[in-house]
Amino acid sequence: MKKIALHIQILIGLVLGLLFALLSVTLGWSPSFTINYIKPFGTIFLNSLKMVAIPLVFVSLVVGVTSIEDVAKLSRIGGKTFLIYTATTILAVALGLIIANLIKPGQVISEQTRDRLMTLYTGEAEQHVSTTQVIREQGEPLQLLVDLVPENLVASMGNNKNLLQVVLVAILLGVALLKIPPRKSRPVVLFFEGLNDAIIELIRFIMKLAPIGVFALVASLLVEVAGDNNPNEVFGILYALLWYVATVVLGLALMTFGVYPIILRLFTKMGCIDFFQGIYPAQLVAFTTSSSSATLPVTMERAERHLGISEEISSFVLPLGATVNMDGTALYQGVAIVFIAQALGLDLSITAQLLILANVVISSIGVAGVPGGAMVTTMVLLQSLGIPAAGIALILAPDRILDMCRTVTNITGDAVVAVMIASSEGELAEGSNKKLLENEDD
Repeated sequence: MKKIALHIQILIGLVLGLLFALLSVTLGWSPSFTINYIKPFGTIFLNSLKMVAIPLVFVSLVVGVTSIEDVAKLSRIGGKTFLIYTATTILAVALGLIIANLIKPGQVISEQTRDRLMTLYTGEAEQHVSTTQVIREQGEPLQLLVDLVPENLVASMGNNKNLLQVVLVAILLGVALLKIPPRKSRPVVLFFEGLNDAIIELIRFIMKLAPIGVFALVASLLVEVAGDNNPNEVFGILYALLWYVATVVLGLALMTFGVYPIILRLFTKMGCIDFFQGIYPAQLVAFTTSSSSATLPVTMERAERHLGISEEISSFVLPLGATVNMDGTALYQGVAIVFIAQALGLDLSITAQLLILANVVISSIGVAGVPGGAMVTTMVLLQSLGIPAAGIALILAPDRILDMCRTVTNITGDAVVAVMIASSEGELAEGSNKKLLENEDD
């Protein structure tokens, strides 16, 4: 009997988790069973992926930089990567702003629903406000540059939110290894290559737990949203926010299945069907974990084995993308800010929206690739535009589900850029060569 493919197993786990949650909410089962006995399996799976995320970023970037060998080529690839990441982020924010202005989701929400949401989520909103105020009070004009350099690398590697610091140190270490004599650098490079292979093997083991982890994550998420409240009340609030949710999802869908395929068609020879067949399992993991960092191991494996991207390109472009390229988050922030302003009866001029675009592009660099990582930066943007920060309460209810959706766009954008860079460097396997890689993986 043929073994069921892993991505099919993950999809089955996702569907079963959804059905279990709907059954639990509909029949009025106590959420305590799901939270106490099912959610832990999802947490174990998510923590396992996060456990290897930082080591993988650090080691793979060192291997990627040293494998390029030619510093001129490294500069060329790095320049192209940052340029394309910036361009796709600008496209994402612009698309979000256009859709939000056309649909006007904030004008649909009633004053009663707005007040109700503000009351329900005031406490959580105040936590985000206080966090943002601390950041603003501590911030100085060049604080972003100061924060790039860690006082202690080991401490930075212990927190996924410090991913940008880890990326910087890894790239500098890789360049330093290229500058010293090969007889001295080679043993160090071999160590990192061996460690990289070991981490990838560990990831394959962790991914065997994916179907169970996905089931637990989806089931617990929906059950927690409902809580002990009346299901009709919960669904009523979500229905009131349907226009906002639909606007964000529409924007993310257009970016993922519209803009990216056009980019692939214009700048690469890879077919859209081949691309999505290759990256599909990583999208499922991104959807259930809501974490670009946690999904990175899977994204890299799919890129190398199923998209035919060379390890040299994949190990440099993708870890960088998990840190500085957040197209889905950028699009979401554009829609969210316009929605909050519309719901509060505030008019945003063209100038204000251009400021939103510029600020979102800048703030998306280094947004923590973990669940809810975009919320604090959204708060900063609201305050910088003079929009009441408490308005964040309006978008907190559906944010966890939207976080899942925008993470899919984030990792898809990373993969598209990796394909573009590999194609431009002649390091994209095609046809029989790509099939050979898939067979080796099996």
